[in-house]
Amino acid sequence: MEEIRQFIASITPMNDDDWQLFSSKLEMVNVKKKIVLLKAGEIENYLSFITKGAARVHIPLEENDVTFGFLFENEFVSAYDSFLTRQPSEYQTETITDTTLWRISYQDLQDVYQNTDSGNAIGRRMNENMYLLKSKRELSLLSKSAEERYLDLFTERPELIKQIPLKHIASYIGVTPQALSRIRRRIY
Repeated sequence: MEEIRQFIASITPMNDDDWQLFSSKLEMVNVKKKIVLLKAGEIENYLSFITKGAARVHIPLEENDVTFGFLFENEFVSAYDSFLTRQPSEYQTETITDTTLWRISYQDLQDVYQNTDSGNAIGRRMNENMYLLKSKRELSLLSKSAEERYLDLFTERPELIKQIPLKHIASYIGVTPQALSRIRRRIY
């Protein structure tokens, strides 16, 4: 739980009373690898913070899933648009490795927002950070080659190479596994 407090403190300070209320709402969950945290068509009820492990966000398709996000330690995992709108998600979240999460329910987070001095500021800053990450990903898909996206991925996220199957990385950068193999041969 200390990891969450440090992460929040890096965004904006939270006094002890606010932290007590927030931390009292958190639930720790240990999840094995390859467990679906949220299925497409379900409403996301939790915002979860990863303290150990990794997860991916993807659109499940009959032939090949489309992966559009990876999340690691000290990051949040959620079908956040579903969490905010209370509408069914069009994608799902799944663990890649054994994962430890600290999660808060939608209703409990609303209580934190209403009853703390710092809750709204933290929520706003987290939303801003998520928007910037999403914007960066969209611009990368529109303006860079698959090889550039692959190289960027490992410059920014070196942990990927150890934890994520290549088929998910290929999907994330928008190529087939065979095309990723050719890119890797050219680079290495």
